[in-house]
Amino acid sequence: MDNRTVLISGASIAGPALALLLARSGWTVTVVERAPALRPGGQAVDFKGATHRTVLDRMGVLGDVLRRRTGGQDQTIVDAAGRPRAVIPGEFTGGDIEIRRGDLAEILYAHTDCEYLFGDTVTSLTETTGGVEVTFEHARPRRFDLVVGADGIHSTVRRLAFGPERDHVRYLGYHYALAELGEDLGSGDAQMYNEPGRMAAVGGPKASAFFVFASPEPDHDRTDTGRQRQLLVDAYRGAGWRVPELMARIPQAREFHLDSLSRVTIDRYSRGRVVLLGDAAYGNTLGGFGTGLAVVGAYVLAGELCAAGGEHRVAFARYEELMRDYAKVSQRGSAGPFLAPPTPLRIKLRDWTFKSRFLLGLLLKATDRFATDIELPDYASGS
Repeated sequence: MDNRTVLISGASIAGPALALLLARSGWTVTVVERAPALRPGGQAVDFKGATHRTVLDRMGVLGDVLRRRTGGQDQTIVDAAGRPRAVIPGEFTGGDIEIRRGDLAEILYAHTDCEYLFGDTVTSLTETTGGVEVTFEHARPRRFDLVVGADGIHSTVRRLAFGPERDHVRYLGYHYALAELGEDLGSGDAQMYNEPGRMAAVGGPKASAFFVFASPEPDHDRTDTGRQRQLLVDAYRGAGWRVPELMARIPQAREFHLDSLSRVTIDRYSRGRVVLLGDAAYGNTLGGFGTGLAVVGAYVLAGELCAAGGEHRVAFARYEELMRDYAKVSQRGSAGPFLAPPTPLRIKLRDWTFKSRFLLGLLLKATDRFATDIELPDYASGS
């Protein structure tokens, strides 16, 4: 087999999933991750339909995932006085299998026999006739046959190999934030509150508090968490319900993450010996498909690389052919206007979707169709 050494940038979900599959097939895999360790806990992610379950089973992790699943939880949409307006069923928010992101990352990590470089990142990529010369912020320079960018929507690998982020990422007009604000927020019941262009939710497995809000295009430093916390507080100034209580806790939140809702638009997933996977390639519009896309993409990329005997040009072309259409769900709209509708009328119409069994049924069928819209090869059998 040619091209037996691969560097994967990113240790969230897509990276460890690919590392598991390639290492199992005899590849020499290194995963580099900017964070000092695996990120524990985190918001819940979900899998939908037979395709996602089949991939988890073929990876050998389905049993562990089922044992650590959180279970979908209904969420009540309330008005400013806390009165119920509608109920979002757990099957919609949690899919068929729901699990905390950190728990899933731990499972993938435990099943993988490869090298991890935590607390480091790629600083340059130089492709040669026989591989890619890679420099790191801390580790010594090394050469790899292939490099995979599985490092999220703000991918360093994509920037180094494909060009600036502004050329490939389009802002969709919304931000989201996840914050752990303490276990004393309430009874644990999941509740969601809306004002035009703003959503606040508490309870449930996503995080103790979850926010989505419309805002101008970001100009803040993503590494400045103090500025990000202030951006959130400013965006919710004057809001009702329990929002003032939540905002008062933001400065001291022990875990906090804020990012934009954006879409990746890129002509090709690969360039030479570098290929993109997960949000770095398909984008993330907070629609509940990111984790499933990442795991299916890892399965297809690993399978095609092994089927092609490591011939990256053949494997990358086939990976693109299979995933481009499947990943189109990430290019269709954004969850921002659905979670934080821009007008009172749009809020009422969204709530009515969950009150109507017919409309909710159509919505659930649509998500199932998107999740299974791929002819999944069985690489083990060669078909």
